[in-house]
This record gives sequence, structure tokens and C-alpha cells, in this order.
Amino acid sequence: MMFASMLGTFLTLLLIIFISLMVMFGMIYSLKDESKTKVEKNSVLEIRFDEKINERSSDKFPKINPFTQDIEPGLGLDKILASIKRAEDDDDIKGIYLNIEGIDAGITTVSEIRNALVEFKKSKKFIISYSEIYSLKSYYLSSVADKIYVNPEGYLDFRGLHTNLMFFKGTLEKLDIEAQIIRHGKYKSAVEPFMLDKMSKENREQIQELLSTIWDDMLEKISVSRNIPVDELKKIANELKIHKASDAVDVKLADEVAFYDQVEGELKKLCGDEKAKKLKEVSLAQYSKGSSVSGKSTAKNKIAVIYAVGGIQGGSGNEETIGSETTSAAIRKARLDSTVKAIVMRVNSPGGSALASDVIWREVILAKKAKPFVVSMGDVAASGGYYIACAADTIVCEPTTITGSIGVLGVLLNMQKMFSNKLGITFDTVKTGRFADILNQTRPLTEEEKRIATAEVERIYNSFLQHVAEGRNMKKADVDSIGQGRVWSGADAKRLGLIDVLGGMNDAMKIAARMAKIESYKIISLPEQKDFLERILENISADAKAGAIKTELGDAYPYYNQVKNILNMRGMQARMPVDIIIE
Repeated sequence: MMFASMLGTFLTLLLIIFISLMVMFGMIYSLKDESKTKVEKNSVLEIRFDEKINERSSDKFPKINPFTQDIEPGLGLDKILASIKRAEDDDDIKGIYLNIEGIDAGITTVSEIRNALVEFKKSKKFIISYSEIYSLKSYYLSSVADKIYVNPEGYLDFRGLHTNLMFFKGTLEKLDIEAQIIRHGKYKSAVEPFMLDKMSKENREQIQELLSTIWDDMLEKISVSRNIPVDELKKIANELKIHKASDAVDVKLADEVAFYDQVEGELKKLCGDEKAKKLKEVSLAQYSKGSSVSGKSTAKNKIAVIYAVGGIQGGSGNEETIGSETTSAAIRKARLDSTVKAIVMRVNSPGGSALASDVIWREVILAKKAKPFVVSMGDVAASGGYYIACAADTIVCEPTTITGSIGVLGVLLNMQKMFSNKLGITFDTVKTGRFADILNQTRPLTEEEKRIATAEVERIYNSFLQHVAEGRNMKKADVDSIGQGRVWSGADAKRLGLIDVLGGMNDAMKIAARMAKIESYKIISLPEQKDFLERILENISADAKAGAIKTELGDAYPYYNQVKNILNMRGMQARMPVDIIIE
């Protein structure tokens, strides 16, 4: 008891000291001069991604290094794109150095950054890439470079795409747990892991087509950048022609094998400082300090960007979840602000609560009547993510975006036999009405209860179809034919009429400005981010827990997360069937 008390006191003191330090650094950050980072002449902009790329930067939650006293904003896609754009016209920046081994981001996020680099090349400045190891996503991004270098002992991964699904039916059977499934849509496969031991024919069909479409889009873009026919690229992947670094050069995916010092010498030469002792470079994180994402700050007119990121749930949300109250309030605020001339909602969500999705959809309808409303889809905007987007005036997404999944599901675990057979626990119930204990996990659903739940699923699915039909100006039967819970790539969604324009966030902003008939505008981001200390206190325990689990599980973490999400489902769900992770 004494040692336990001492340990508790010690940990409490550590926590107090840590929070005090964070408050101090937060005060320093708030007082710190936010002027542009000084860039020396003949510098190179180094782009590397060591952390997860979020949708928007966290200026109120900076990354602080207490040893170097370096304070950097949390870097998001918005600041990354703004920094690359700024570098185009910056005379002190001679070119970009890509130093990317892996990227913790979805393929659509990577595509948007790649598109920005393609635009950057129009400035006639150079892009050089070097890495010891190229993952598929990092190579896809780096393929825009004028020259690609790989370490002599390194490797370039070019094998194609795949996805692995995990099934729990056997586990549930061993535990005597029955998964009671109610769904509409033969492609609505989010519950398949609990009822099957392998993919259904329909699920295999949709995932195969989805991966093939995304792979084809990646190959076409690499083909243009590297001047290699698509058929040859497929052959390189299918025959696994790359076993070592020099193989990548032989098949023309890379230009040279080289060590870093050799690449550094080439960069100095390109910057006009061949005899310099040290390469003049500025990191993307530092350079982003002077890269504004707010447009023209002096402009009177505004475009509001609503960020809807994560699973959809009732109530309040945060940086990683979409809360019906939080997101609805943000849309409402933008609608009622007379200085806001257009709204762009950035959706990156696999869906979630059908009720919460409908609450947000209603706010989109009201906002659309007041001013132009454009949706920009990120890596995924499926099921509930598509539900909240379908009413927009214009929907924009990349060819690699995962969308659609128009369907509804419900799952209830009956654990009666597990309690009884495994633990010796039984239950007895007293109730005041026939349905007072409906959806109780300690007994199976009755046939009448199943009919009630099925009718509810059908009702919600019918509403979903109606919303999409009205929003997309389609016949309800046509929506149903491409619905049934099926996921589509952005390219296919464009062909089917589910979206309007293939493009990224920048394209959505241009469309919104054009619809609002404004040229000069300021950008405001909603929901407003929480203050530094508030974020610290809110996230410290959650982040520590998630970080520990992620470290322990490693590559298995996505599977754990999928199980956790399904077990946490409440009410009927408009959720994407599977999580597609492309390495």
C-alpha cells in the first residue's frame, strides 16, 4: 500500500509537471511571432511525412520539442497544399526535395498532394526524390519527380494492391455468441465477419472492382510521369520484377541508385550552390508557418469550410469523429453568417449512425437553400458519409475516393448461451410491456422483434434512397440499382451520377467561389478547433491509451479498430462495409 501510494503521488506530480509545461509552451506559442519562416536564397523545400496527415492543420495544438524549443503547427492537408502552392512563386525556393519512405494517409489524400506537385512543376522548378525504401504510396507520390534516386541497398515496392479481411464467425461459435443481423443491401458487408468465414460473392466482386479501379488510376498517372506504358507497369508488378534497388532502375521506375551525400551534391548543384558546405533547405513544417489557408485575410466575403471527418455519431464530435450536434451547429453558423457567401463541406467518413446522418443532412438542405453548398470528398465518403453529402449543389471527389455504400444495417449480439454455458450465468426478467426489453443481449430476438427491426431498416433505407434521388435528380429505382450497400470508386461514381466533378479540395473551392460569384474571399474553418489546454486535457489519456494499443498490436491494430467500431454500434447504421487500407 505504501509503495502504491508513493507511485500514485509520483505519477500525479509528473502529470501536473507535464500539463504545466504544456501550458507554458502554449503561452509561448500564442505570443510567438507568426511571421514567415526566414528562407535563405537558393534553398530547397524538403517534404517528408513522419506523422499522420490529417485533413486540417492544428494551429491551436502545436507540436513542441522542449529540447530545441522548436514550435511547429500540427501539419494537415490544407497547409501542405498551401505550402506547395506558395513555393511555386517563392524566388528563394529553387525546388522540392521529396524524402518519403512511407505515408500515413489514404490514397486520395496522397493523390491531392501529388496533384499539387504536378501543378508545382509548371513553375519550371525541379523536384528530386530520394529514399532508402519506397512504399507503394510513397512511390506513387514520388513518381512526379524529375529524378528518382534509391539507396543502393534499398528497395522499391511495386506489387499492386490487396486487402485482407478478418472473420470472427468461428470465434463467436466457440464463445456461444449469436450475431443477429438485419440489413438491406446484398453488398452491405460490414457484418459479414460475424456471419461468414470468408467474403461473400458480392463483397468479393465489389472489392475487386474497387481495387482494380484505384490501381488503374495510379498506373495511368505513373505512366504519364515516367513515360512507361500502363501494360508494362502491370507486367512489372505481376511478374515482381523488382527485387533490389538496381532492378527499379532497370525497369525505369527509378533513375539512379545513389547514397544521400551524392543526392545532396546534386541538389546543391541544382540550387546553384555546388560549392556550399551545407545544403540550404527548409522543412515543410517550418515553411508552412507562412503558408496561409485563409485566403485573402482582408476580404469581406468568406467561404466556410466545414470539416466532417471520422465516424458519424450522435451528440458532440471531435477531430476524429462527426457529431450530429457539432457538425449541424457548424453548418448552421455558416448559413446564418451573412458574410459567408458559400459553404464547402469536406467529408472523410465511412459513415455511422443513420439517425445522426439524417440530422446533418437536414442542415445541408437548409444551408443549400440559403447559399451555394459544395462537398469535397476525401479518402472515403461512403454510406453515412455519402448520406450527408448527397444533397449538395455539387459533389467533388478524386477518382480514388471510396464512396456510395447506400445501405443500412443493424447487428445485435445474443450472448445468452455464452453466459449460461461458459460462465454459468442465467437471467430472469420482469417487465411492464411486451417490448420493454426489446434488443436485450441476454436472449435471442423473437420473430416479431425481428420483423419490427427489419421494418425499421427498410424504412431508413427507403429514406436514404429518397434523399439521394432528390439530391442527385435521379429516379429512386435507379438509385436502388446502384445502391444495395455497394461501394464505388470516385471514377465509377462520376459515371453513375453519384458525384459531379473529379478533383480535390482546391477544385471544390473554385467551384464554390464561382457559384457565389466572388473572386476575393477569406476562408474560415468550422467547427472551430478547441484551445491548446482544452485539447491537452481532453486527449491526454485517450491518446496514451490508443498509442499503447497501437504499439502493442502493430499491423493488427486496424483489425482491432474494426472490431471495436462494430461492437460500439448503437441503433441502425449507415456504415461502409469494410475499411480499405492501401499501403
